[in-house]
Amino acid sequence: MSSALKVKTSPRPGSRLALEVDIPGGRSQASYDAAVVKLSRSVRLPGFRQGKVPRPVLLQQIGPLRIRATALEDLVDSVWRDALEQEKIEALSSPELSGGFEALLERFSPGEDLTLTLELDVQPTPSLKATKGLTAEAELISYDPARVDEMLEQSRRQLATLVPVEDRPAATGDVAVVAFSGSFVDTGAAIEGGSSDAMEVELEEKRMIPGFVAGILGMVVGEEREVNCRFPDDYPQEEAQGREASFSITLKELKARELPALDDAFAKEASDKDTLEELRTDLETRLREEAERRARSSRHDALLSALVEQLEVDLPETLIQQEIRSLIEQTASQIAQQGMDVKKLFSPDLVRSLMDSSRPEAEQRLRRSFALKALAEAEGIRPEAAAIEAKVKEVSQGLSDTSSIDPQRLREAVAEDLLRESLLEWLEANSTLTEKAPEVETADGADDQA
Repeated sequence: MSSALKVKTSPRPGSRLALEVDIPGGRSQASYDAAVVKLSRSVRLPGFRQGKVPRPVLLQQIGPLRIRATALEDLVDSVWRDALEQEKIEALSSPELSGGFEALLERFSPGEDLTLTLELDVQPTPSLKATKGLTAEAELISYDPARVDEMLEQSRRQLATLVPVEDRPAATGDVAVVAFSGSFVDTGAAIEGGSSDAMEVELEEKRMIPGFVAGILGMVVGEEREVNCRFPDDYPQEEAQGREASFSITLKELKARELPALDDAFAKEASDKDTLEELRTDLETRLREEAERRARSSRHDALLSALVEQLEVDLPETLIQQEIRSLIEQTASQIAQQGMDVKKLFSPDLVRSLMDSSRPEAEQRLRRSFALKALAEAEGIRPEAAAIEAKVKEVSQGLSDTSSIDPQRLREAVAEDLLRESLLEWLEANSTLTEKAPEVETADGADDQA
């Protein structure tokens, strides 16, 4: 290749780099000559063999502007590649010509020196204002013994037998079969989807829009009642949001749940355990483990947030867009696993909306990643080679088919996971972490719809 280029670099906001490159006249002339040769292969004129058209005739046939444009395109492409290699620059994106190609083409004259400026995204260099002595507050998550009884009751309800009730009014916890029709109070218009000849309704709060279940309570079989309700402001059906409605409801059937006894026979039916005591112990163990996982995750989230506050980094747009695409691909994969048609659901408008809404999460993920990277660099934290090999062996033994697994990629993934664990453990040991009780959630609108 030709001699070294004269390159001047200068940083730009957003982790971008500007490269001012001086191209000698000899290289610009060589690019022009090469363009003439390349284009001559595509020109066919009667009386001349292909590739043997005289230069003056060729220039007239192709046109000087096309030759210069081709020469400049090839020149810019080769120059930026050589400049990146020469300056040992790891580019995240293809360089952009400052001022645009047309302006550069006007200045381009084969055989004369040419200066151009390229801008590109590069890997940022994150740094931390502080690593030790950080303070963080995490949500307190602890094992609640009452959850065992709640889960047992849920299982009893699932295994309950529904028995007809005719000798009393409808009460909370019953299952009612109702016929109903609804209309908007303000216009009297029928509500789309707001009627049924026989719908089964569990008489519990939040099962329907506010007021619907409450209106059924106290009714007896065969009774008809007018019930007033109000659709929540965030109701999925836009035309119904926040509007008052009136429903004419007839109670056709009423059923009560007959719960199985809480004994060993129930344990066998509800699980793979032989006794109720074994089932309780298993539930308690699982709930304790779940609480500890959630508590650890809560602590780590709080510590990472505190670490990110110390981070100094410019996020390049290229990485942000890559992270956004990754998040959308994850969403699409989850939808596909549920059996839905991703291609039909993901319209161009939805994708654009998802890209906008995913940006904050993408930036947060990148900041956390760079904060941990900066911490590892600042404190010299890295997993031991022996620990990596042991974990790789453990993971490999748990895989049913290792033939399709790339050993190098597996090792890199394991090393990354171990490094993250080590960094979070180091943060816990070198930070002040307090825990607060979670905020009590207040009752809000209904979950389901009428």
